[in-house]
Amino acid sequence: MPKTLFMWLERMMINIPPKRVLSREQQTEITRIIAKSGQMLAQFGAESRLIEQTTVRLGLALGLESVEMAISSSAIVLSSLYQGSCITTTRRVREHGINMQVVCEIQRICIITEKGLIDAREVRQRLEAITPFHYHPWLVVPMVGLSCGAFSLLFGGDWPIFLVTCCCAAVAMRVRQLMARHHHSPLINFAVTGFIATLLSSSATFFGWGEQPYLAMAASVLLLVPGFPLINAVSDMVKGYFNMGLARWGTATLLTVSAAIGIILAMSVTGIWGWTV
Repeated sequence: MPKTLFMWLERMMINIPPKRVLSREQQTEITRIIAKSGQMLAQFGAESRLIEQTTVRLGLALGLESVEMAISSSAIVLSSLYQGSCITTTRRVREHGINMQVVCEIQRICIITEKGLIDAREVRQRLEAITPFHYHPWLVVPMVGLSCGAFSLLFGGDWPIFLVTCCCAAVAMRVRQLMARHHHSPLINFAVTGFIATLLSSSATFFGWGEQPYLAMAASVLLLVPGFPLINAVSDMVKGYFNMGLARWGTATLLTVSAAIGIILAMSVTGIWGWTV
C-alpha cells in the first residue's frame, strides 16, 4: 500500500508543470503584450471590469506575480510585478467603435493561455492577427431601415408610415456611414444624420401620408440612440469605475444633444413640429 501511494505521488509530481522563471526582458515583453490586450479591449467598447479582469488573468497566465492597472477614457496605465521587479507602461486609447468580435477574440486568447496551450510569443501573434469584423455597409443600411420601420409599427403607425420610416432611416444610415468613412467628428455626424432623417420623414406630415404621419419623424431617428455607451456607463458606475462611467455617460449625452440639435434644426426649416401635430 505505501509503495502504491508513493508511485501515485510520484506521478502527480511529474505532471506538475515547473514554475516559469522570467528574465527582465521577458517580463517587459509580457507587460507589453497584456498592455496591448487591454488597449484593444478599451478601444473596441469593452466595459472596464472586463478590461481589468482579462488583462490581469492574461498576465498571471504568462507568469507574472501581479498586475495592477488604472483605466481612464483616454489611456490605460499598467504595472507588472515579478520577484521585486516592477515595470509600468502607458497606452493611449483611441476610439475605434464598438466591436464585440474583437473583445471575444481577446477573451478566447486569454482562456487558451490560462490552459497553457500557447506562450507569450503566440499570444502576441494572435493579438496582432485580430482583424475587426464589419458587416457590409449595404447590408447594414436596409437592416437599420427595417428596424426603425418596425418601431414605427410598434408606436401605432400604419404601413405607409412603415415604408416612409424605412426609406428615411436607410438614407440617414447611409449618410452616417459616409461621414464616418471620411472621419468626421461623431458629434457632427449625429447632428447631420438627425437633420437628414427628420427632414425626409417630415414629408409624411407634409403630404398627409398615413393616419399618424408624425410617427415617422420619431421612429426614423432611433438609429442615433447611443444605447451601448449608456449601458457601459451605467455598468461601470455600478461596478465602481466612476471615472470611466462618467466619461462614457458624458460622451453618450453629447451624442444625444448633437442628434437633438439636428432634429430641431430640420423641424425649424420645414416648420413641421412632430410633437405638436
